[in-house]
Amino acid sequence: MKLRVSEPDLDRMRDQLYFEGTDRRRKLSRFWLLLLLAGVIASAGVIGDSTATVIGAMIVAPLMTPILGMVFAIVAADAANLRRAMALVLGGAISVVAIGYVMGLSIGYDVVAATNSQVAARVSPRLIDLVAALATGAVGAVALNRSDISDTLPGVAISISLVPPLAVVGLTWESGATHQSLGALVLFLTNVCAILASGVTVMWFYGVHRLAVGQTATPFRRSGAVSLIAILLVVIVIPLAFNSKRVDRALQREQVVETVATTWAHDSGWTVVSVADRHDQVLVTASGPAPEPRLLDLSKLLTQNGVAPSEVRVLLEPVRFQPLPSVQ
Repeated sequence: MKLRVSEPDLDRMRDQLYFEGTDRRRKLSRFWLLLLLAGVIASAGVIGDSTATVIGAMIVAPLMTPILGMVFAIVAADAANLRRAMALVLGGAISVVAIGYVMGLSIGYDVVAATNSQVAARVSPRLIDLVAALATGAVGAVALNRSDISDTLPGVAISISLVPPLAVVGLTWESGATHQSLGALVLFLTNVCAILASGVTVMWFYGVHRLAVGQTATPFRRSGAVSLIAILLVVIVIPLAFNSKRVDRALQREQVVETVATTWAHDSGWTVVSVADRHDQVLVTASGPAPEPRLLDLSKLLTQNGVAPSEVRVLLEPVRFQPLPSVQ
């Protein structure tokens, strides 16, 4: 069965995605109002380390519209609307980063990955994030082409992370953690490139490019835009692959350390309270009664299991039991 769209479908998508026509001002005011509010909500959610608030910002944020507008404009070879959509995406991204930066100035502490789970979840993008973004972009494009499943678009907004990473860029930049800002920016660019790539592919299969021929006032050659998207994807894959390898190694090391430390502590009547990766080291926190377990034994066990003792730090928390005094 061949995938096809009709002229009414094309008009509907154009009305949904393009900022043109008699109601252009209304669409632009709606976009900027919702985007700025979403930036505030996302920044507040990240500062408060609230997943629910961050999800709320994802639903409110309208940034997906101009990105899909870029997709439609590329397939339709519409240079004028492509420029408009690109300007909105770029201007919107800068605005959200600025909001995050300003809100970071208003608080008296740093918002960084070490103390905030929302930041930690967005500063180390991996290849799996690209895979998820490609699938999400495809769903968004399908929902546009098929009006009967357009109600899935709110789910698409939640699945793809656009505004929260930009808020993290501003907050971590203000906190002085520029390497984390870069990681969050890479996540945003990954999602945008993935939406463009999968969206163009889906719309091509639906035959949008055939119906749109001759309907644009300023056409251009699609091949150049498609080639640029492909190049951007290849460039994005490099840091994602590197970071995936680093994160996977850290997770494996953390699992090995947890298993070894649990055995070591148990032999001395102690309990491992937590095992947490701290960038270049794993912090093991253990608690128990005197005497303290021998750290040399732990070093030997770690070495036998392929982990260098220098990669592990141990925090011992001795527990003292005191008898209650009798009441006269």
